[in-house]
Amino acid sequence: DIRFFEAEFDGIMPLEIVVNTQREKGVMKPATLKRMERLSEVIREIPELSEPVSMVNLVKYSKQAFYNGIPKYYQLPTSQENTFIMDVAKNSRGNGNLLSTFVDSTGQYARITTYIQDVKTDRMEAIEQELVENVAKIFPEDRYEVSLTGKALLFLKGTKYLVKNLIMSLALAIVLISLFIAYLFRSFRMVVISLVPNLLPLVITAGVMGYVGVPIKPSTILVFSVAFGISVDDTIHFLAKYRQELIANRWRIQKSVYAALRETGVSMFYTSIVLFFGFSVFIISSFGGTVALGALVSATLLFAMLANLILLPSLLLSLERSIANKEVLKKPQIDILPKEEINKKSK
Repeated sequence: DIRFFEAEFDGIMPLEIVVNTQREKGVMKPATLKRMERLSEVIREIPELSEPVSMVNLVKYSKQAFYNGIPKYYQLPTSQENTFIMDVAKNSRGNGNLLSTFVDSTGQYARITTYIQDVKTDRMEAIEQELVENVAKIFPEDRYEVSLTGKALLFLKGTKYLVKNLIMSLALAIVLISLFIAYLFRSFRMVVISLVPNLLPLVITAGVMGYVGVPIKPSTILVFSVAFGISVDDTIHFLAKYRQELIANRWRIQKSVYAALRETGVSMFYTSIVLFFGFSVFIISSFGGTVALGALVSATLLFAMLANLILLPSLLLSLERSIANKEVLKKPQIDILPKEEINKKSK
């Protein structure tokens, strides 16, 4: 539907340019109209923007109507024509309401309306920057105040806000989880090992989104936080059991990893599979945002399960000498096993 409206109407999201002349009836001045016409020509040269509509169009139409509809008179009035052409624009039948859509009651503010296609964020930023640069050239700052607004720019700022908050939330989650792992295991290496299997699926999902062309939007921005939280739960589950086995097996890491994998691997697998199919239900939705959320979360959880069952034990085994050393992995702040059970297993 969006592609159809873009093809037929050249755009779907309104982009408004508000011109403040800083004086009453300043919009009606020929100099202001000419500057607005120059800006309209700039807008026409940008392929993603539709034909601009403003006071300029109304004045040109009024002049053409005054001269009995002759096409060559569809232009801005000269200084001599300006007064009576403006009277035509104001007083012609049906033009009163039309005039109020372009100019305020004092004649100080005017707006230029155009529509932008559903383009990517970086292209939208480039279009905004191009318009800002041309506005600065056409409208002197000491005489005019020009601002860009509209749903298109609100969407752009909203996307930036979402990305910023995504980064902040993930960073905060990583810091809190790192502190928890550090408090539990008192080892920097264990912190690194616990984060790698959880961050790698997020990187893979982000790469897939970029390759396929899935944009960052409210429905997809949740993928990373949801998947990261669920994935970390499996990691902590495995590492907690691993820590128990490591103490019980007198710091023999290979035996401890195998024991932890036997004890927790099946439950981690079933939990991830249930969540995978649970989020996969969203794929059958008729709403595109829900489909994207379900597909991306399901895929990320699948990657996270493989990382926790394969990559995490491999990292622990590859660092056997350093991790198994009691001086590296000191006594935890939280006793995972009761002392009686530890002594019993040690015997």
